[in-house]
Amino acid sequence: MSTLVDRNGLPLACAVAPANVHDSRLYEPTLEAFEIPEAPDRPVIISADAAYDAQKIRQYNRNRGIKSNIPVNRRSREQPKRGRPFWFDPELYKKRSAVERFFSWIEAFKKIVPRYERYEYSFMGLIHLACSVMIARILG
Repeated sequence: MSTLVDRNGLPLACAVAPANVHDSRLYEPTLEAFEIPEAPDRPVIISADAAYDAQKIRQYNRNRGIKSNIPVNRRSREQPKRGRPFWFDPELYKKRSAVERFFSWIEAFKKIVPRYERYEYSFMGLIHLACSVMIARILG
């Protein structure tokens, strides 16, 4: 499951795939699920962990005017990158714990943690229900 959350850990968009799909492949579907055609708002900066350090993801963000706050994953590089280093703000990256907070909230819903649903749409329905309950608790 790939999730886009705000600074407070509130869910904005979610995408799911089988366990044999790497998280970086869910990056674009997750952001596209967040885009609302009528609203001009979009994320200004996205903080992600080193698993999302891919040229394709950085280019995707750059084309949409989004700054990527992603640390360089040295394990995925055979040779060090030459040229100008990527922008990275360690202080902003520390606030990425909002994602971890979201996943701990999701784990409170015992039906969702072990994914027994056979179909993706039924699992997404449970995720949306859990997110609705979380938002209602915070706003209410």
